[in-house]
Amino acid sequence: MSTNLPLGVVRGLDACALPSGKFVLLSIDVRQRLRAELNPTDPNAVSAAEMIEFKRTVVRSLGPVVTGSLLDPEMGAGHCLIDATQPGQRGLVVALEETGYVGPATDRLSRQLEGWSVEKAKRMGASAAKLLVYYHADAASASLQESFLERVAAECLRSELPLFVETLVFSPQTGGNLTGQLRTEAIIEAARRLSAVGGDVYMAQFPGDPALGDGAASAEACAALNEACSKPWLLLAGPADFGTYVCQAELAATAGASGILAGKTVWGDALTLGPVARTEFLGTTGCERVRQLTDLVEGRATPWRTPAAGALVGSLAEGWYRDY
Repeated sequence: MSTNLPLGVVRGLDACALPSGKFVLLSIDVRQRLRAELNPTDPNAVSAAEMIEFKRTVVRSLGPVVTGSLLDPEMGAGHCLIDATQPGQRGLVVALEETGYVGPATDRLSRQLEGWSVEKAKRMGASAAKLLVYYHADAASASLQESFLERVAAECLRSELPLFVETLVFSPQTGGNLTGQLRTEAIIEAARRLSAVGGDVYMAQFPGDPALGDGAASAEACAALNEACSKPWLLLAGPADFGTYVCQAELAATAGASGILAGKTVWGDALTLGPVARTEFLGTTGCERVRQLTDLVEGRATPWRTPAAGALVGSLAEGWYRDY
């Protein structure tokens, strides 16, 4: 058998992509932070059932128009499967990590969700898994984070479950957000190192000026990110408003990204609406936002299967199944 990727990985990635091999994924795996977003004045009044219902409402409206949904096992993935909220014709990406991090903000460590595993995600029918890695190359935790990713990626490979790797950078000096050239350099260096460690699709923050104050510099940063990343990559939405994210996505796709992972930038305006208004917003404005992003991705992004995206499927030798 001669393939660059196992068949299960190929199948899982295709299940999460457009027929063209490009990704328009919906992120709704937010957990405890969702309480404050649903009720900023009294987060503790928000029940787990309310958070689950919000996610179901989002997936019910937007799941059919994206290529796949990213959900968490605690209050999302299983609940959206059990009542057929998650469309069977779309990809399901399930998070593996515990929300947040341990250790100081200047030296963050990700960890796997207790009681959850790659094997369980595969068994429930996930098309792929996702792992969030907090990372800065100069942080003391960098090597531990690399080892953590390597272990999880190896487990996914054994199960032939695709792994989407999401990376968030931070300042190892202050523990806060990076800005300017320091932010750009950290995002690009994280992609260079972590995309080589493991996983099948890398997901990066926008490497340029988030406000797009200098479009030419942002375009150069996206090109540098594309060159540094040895795997197909997607653009995360982050805190950008929808209009800004469209501009960011256009620059990323033009540079070589294989698609996008969008969350609050698409559905965030529905958080504080009542049930009826929420459903109406998601079914109109939310769906229109997804369609706009889909048109952009189809027109400019790079299919994940191409050599330019760093992913080759390869070929099968005669009688490959005997040793599979």
